[in-house]
Amino acid sequence: MLNFSYGSNMLTARIRERVSSAEFKGVARLRGHALRWHKRSIDGSGKCNIVRAEEDSWVYGVVYEISDEQMPALDAFEAGYKPRDIEVEYLGTLERATARAYFARKTDPSLLPYFWYNALVVAGAKAAKLPDVYVAQLKSVKTQTDEDLERHDKNMAIVNAV
Repeated sequence: MLNFSYGSNMLTARIRERVSSAEFKGVARLRGHALRWHKRSIDGSGKCNIVRAEEDSWVYGVVYEISDEQMPALDAFEAGYKPRDIEVEYLGTLERATARAYFARKTDPSLLPYFWYNALVVAGAKAAKLPDVYVAQLKSVKTQTDEDLERHDKNMAIVNAV
């Protein structure tokens, strides 16, 4: 099954921690949507979500093929999201494909992402060679400090290994 990753799962090391079968298929974009950092997380921060937007808006991400056997494991990691099939367009070829994406169940626009979460998203975007202007938008997001230093250090180790 194809999965469209637009948040921290864009980083191959991150998604493979969750599902070892994740195989990079390409970079794609989703038309008529925008990225928000308002998904309510159990850790008290904001995580990425995609929402409907103007038709000329795009969310960029990475398409991975995930084995059918491991999709339930990814669904479990993404329990705060609802999976839905969407149509994405691969960059370069403009070929279209149906992929699964996750949409937040609960949102709160007052939430901010932790610094380490934003760093994971930016690292994934850079590794995938997303457009520079999009990477700059991701980097410009206001973040908060995670008081859980062990969680911060664990996630920054993933970022620093790239």
